[in-house]
Formats: sequence, structure tokens, C-alpha cells
Amino acid sequence: MTAQKPKAQKAAKEPKVAAKQASKKKSGSKKSLKRKSTLKKKINKRPRAKKNTAVSRLYTIHLHKRVHGASFKNRAPRAVKAIKEFAQKAMGVSDVRLDVRLNKFVWSQGIKNVPHRVRVKISRKRNEDEDAKEKMYTLVEHVPVASYDNLQTVTVDE
Repeated sequence: MTAQKPKAQKAAKEPKVAAKQASKKKSGSKKSLKRKSTLKKKINKRPRAKKNTAVSRLYTIHLHKRVHGASFKNRAPRAVKAIKEFAQKAMGVSDVRLDVRLNKFVWSQGIKNVPHRVRVKISRKRNEDEDAKEKMYTLVEHVPVASYDNLQTVTVDE
């Protein structure tokens, strides 16, 4: 036999629940408070370079995870596309040009055995062509390294 609570106790709990819900509506939910705090953190981070300034950075691109699951005949072409996509996101410019040496490095082991990682220098440069859609373009060049251990993204002075 289950013991039922008196109606007086149930009635006493209901106003507390209603008060909690009302306080949440006033101050905002936990998710909105989290969003506000992360926005403040983003504002306090280092200043970002503007999209229309020339800049160069060294990156290590993990190609192995980007071509994982691709069929053998599509691995090297997909790696090239992944490098272009990475550079486009990193620099915010849709016009991406790959250096010949980088292309040769990606294809050096054949179409199906793409290198696991590649160290690249991604440069955003001013477009000299007057007919161009965008003022800037991105050039991606290969940087040969002996080992990929403990390499960080570095901004390079030109």
C-alpha cells in the first residue's frame, strides 16, 4: 500500500516550482548565460588580421583524416581539394592557388598513398589583376620539414 502525501504538502511545493520558473525567465536560461560568457571570451582574444591585409602563416595540414574513407583513385585529388578548402577557411578568400611543388609533394607517392601530413605556408596576397572579383588571393606553398613533431601555427613576416 502506497502512502499518499497530503494535499497541503503538494500545494506548498507548486509555488516553489512556479517561482523558480519565473526567476529563470527573468535572468535568462543557463544556455543563454553560457553564450554571453563565451562571447565575452571571444571579444577578449587577440585582434584578428583584417581580410584585406596581406599575411602569411605556416600550418600543418593533417591530410590522412581528410582523405579517410575515399576510394584509392580519389585520394590524391581529394587531398588537393582539402588543402584548397583549408586555405579558403584559414584566409577567408575564395581564390586559392596551389604551388607546383606542393602539388608534386601530394602526388609524390602516387594517387592512393597520400602523405599523412603536409607543412604549408599560406599567404594572402594582393591581386594585381584589375578584372579580378576579389582584391586578395591565397597562395599555398609547400614547406619541407624533417619531422612534424611539436609544430605550431606561426605567423611569418614577409
